[in-house]
Amino acid sequence: MMIRKIAFAVLLGTLGTSVQASSDFQVEDIQIKGLQRVALGAALTHIPFNVGDSLNEFRISQSIKALYKSGHFNDIRVFRDGDRVIYRVKERETISEITFEGNDDLKDEQLTQSLDDSNIRVGETLDRTVISGIEMGLEDFYHSVGKYNANVEAEVTHLPRNRVNLKFVFEEGDAAAIEQINLVGNEIFSDEEVLERIELTYDSPWWDFMAQDRYQKQTLQGDMETIESFYLDRGYLRFKVDSTQVSMTPDKEAVYIALNITEGEQYTVSEVDFVGDMAGFESTIRAINPLKADKLYNGAEVTYTEETISRFLGRFGYAYPKVTTIPEINDEDKTVKLSISVDPGKRIYVNRVNFKGNHVTADRVLRREMRQMEGAWLSNSLVEASKARLSRLPYLETVEFETNQLPGEEDLVDVDFEVKEQPSGSFTAGVGYGSQTKLSLNAGVQQNNFLGTGNRLAFNINTVSYSRAVSVSYTDPYFTVDGVSLGGSIYYNEFDAGSANLVEYENKTYGLGLNLGFPINEYVRVNFGLGYKNNGITRLQTYEQIQKFYDLYSDPDDPDAKLEFETFDLSMGISRVTLNRGTFPTAGSQQSLSAKVTSPNSDVNYFKINLDTKWYFPLTRDQKWSVLTRFEAGYANGYDSINGNDQILPFWENFRAGGSDTLRGFETNIVGPRAIFRQPTTIGGTPDPVGDSSGCCLGPDHDYIDISQRSVGGNALAVGGVELIFPLPFLDEGYSNSMRSSLFVDVGNVWDTEFDIDDYRDLAPIEFEKLDDYSDVGRYRSSAGLSIQWLSPMGPMIFSFAKALKKEEGDDTSFFSFNIGKTF
Repeated sequence: MMIRKIAFAVLLGTLGTSVQASSDFQVEDIQIKGLQRVALGAALTHIPFNVGDSLNEFRISQSIKALYKSGHFNDIRVFRDGDRVIYRVKERETISEITFEGNDDLKDEQLTQSLDDSNIRVGETLDRTVISGIEMGLEDFYHSVGKYNANVEAEVTHLPRNRVNLKFVFEEGDAAAIEQINLVGNEIFSDEEVLERIELTYDSPWWDFMAQDRYQKQTLQGDMETIESFYLDRGYLRFKVDSTQVSMTPDKEAVYIALNITEGEQYTVSEVDFVGDMAGFESTIRAINPLKADKLYNGAEVTYTEETISRFLGRFGYAYPKVTTIPEINDEDKTVKLSISVDPGKRIYVNRVNFKGNHVTADRVLRREMRQMEGAWLSNSLVEASKARLSRLPYLETVEFETNQLPGEEDLVDVDFEVKEQPSGSFTAGVGYGSQTKLSLNAGVQQNNFLGTGNRLAFNINTVSYSRAVSVSYTDPYFTVDGVSLGGSIYYNEFDAGSANLVEYENKTYGLGLNLGFPINEYVRVNFGLGYKNNGITRLQTYEQIQKFYDLYSDPDDPDAKLEFETFDLSMGISRVTLNRGTFPTAGSQQSLSAKVTSPNSDVNYFKINLDTKWYFPLTRDQKWSVLTRFEAGYANGYDSINGNDQILPFWENFRAGGSDTLRGFETNIVGPRAIFRQPTTIGGTPDPVGDSSGCCLGPDHDYIDISQRSVGGNALAVGGVELIFPLPFLDEGYSNSMRSSLFVDVGNVWDTEFDIDDYRDLAPIEFEKLDDYSDVGRYRSSAGLSIQWLSPMGPMIFSFAKALKKEEGDDTSFFSFNIGKTF
């Protein structure tokens, strides 16, 4: 009996408990002392006996284990008082707060989610064994990215009422540098040929700040796959990486990497065959197969073939096909037979198309962009086309989708689109400062998703140093269910050319317009428009280039009278858009060609043609880095005749360049031909009896020339540029779709094809030398700089810093410009 008691005491000691025990007895009462947060009833449920039960040492030990297993207690002690069993417990502490310190590589949100998955959260009890495991797991993570000196320690601070603060302190350190990478076993390709294709590098030059010269386990795994693909793509079917050794230097500051490989020999494809069910598309599948016999085996081509066949079947409802290439290798003659197994699976149909995240935009607005219809079979190409159309809407920031199989239905899925809306209204404004325009401001309001309908409403009241304008426009992109758009606008504008770096005149304009658009296919639309415009010209400062136009329309008896013109115009345009997003695109292109001509009954007859194109070329898979190339060209001129003279382009319709929309780094409208003032030289005559005298002009070779610093515009335009678009450094990932930056080079010119410098050959040489050939397209300007774009709640904001690289004498430049409401 004594031995049993000693053994029982030893057992309780190993469990961290003490108990007063004796032989079997009948329980008269059960008490639990020390409870604070845990209810008595909840604790009693874990004790495997009740009052009245017979109790012995074994059953007491079982009750202790059960209470520990509940996870509520740090310490349990059991006592016997007669036939009463008394438990004295110490509850685990409750976590009051969790904080992190020193974690630069891991965000707080990531750590919180990881702890939450382990049931370590505020309000829960503290399990120290789990905490220890988390510390080791985090250190293992840092080791995997080459930070071998990293240390993670959980600090527990005790608070009143059995609460604790949990603080994780990180000492991340620096990732170990790569001292050297060695290949062992390569004879066909040199180390340089293989290693230049992988991400990890060593001994990088100081200026290559993009080099991946710090060890990361995941990157090494990816590089091993890259090396394997390099060999497989060249026919080395038996290539393999035999082993990998990563050894640290004694100070743990650097690592040596050695890859032992077996290259093998090249294999040629002897035969390509298809097996399985090809769902009736055998002839097409064979036709799109790029694999051919008597060619070197190419792993990339095999993968491409599998993906191509899978995508093809996916277009016809076979959403989950299994396409596998089975190689039959003949090592004797170094050939391989490729058998492509095709299992299309069941044809999948769409039950419902659902939308989430559209808190403002109506479902029907998104649904009308769908090319994947409910009830039809699931087509991957139609779903992707639907996503692309949604992404191009200017009021959506991101669009994602997933297909979810219906429970109990093998051939039915729901397609769930999740969208993230962005501000669809914008407060359009601009602020700039230049040596000529000084401070300029403009403001307006535009709503691209009016009341969630997808319709565009714009009301602008713009006031800058040279213009005051009011306009209202409305466009319904789905005036009909098949995508015919209808839009209209009405406007009034007062323009002071002298304050806009142009030759002095004032133009008061009012008008209205109507536009219809028709879709040709998914990417191409044609537009037709009708317009009416009234122009009233006053304070016109005549100059050489405008004299002919002025002579045609001015009143000789009242040369200072207002010139008024009414025009009716017809317009037509065609546009093609394949951009991946409506705002801040990074891939795809946009082109538009438009033409406008005034009707023969207009006061002035002219035409204008414009071409505008943009191309985005992504440089990285995530499309965060891309190159934009843009080009805009225009030509305009008059047609028909008036009073026996050819009509010419009205000067207020001239093209202009300079400013944030065309050539950054130059003042608004400063680029282009300048006004020429030609003054004759006169000599006085003999005075008459009242003191007056008549004079005469000397010949044209005695005229003198004055060139204005103001531009008059021209009838031809060509501007373009190249931009490297990249994400803003150190910016949180959550802002990647709403902020970005770019380095740009702008180039362009405005010229006058009707200008003929030979008309001034009769001038004296010293005066003729003052002239420039304003018909010369080679008088281009260029600039370069940095642009930062932010999709703010008020609309797109653009900050540009630019320096003129090539300019003409008299050009005014502007280093900084700021604009709200326009993006590209």
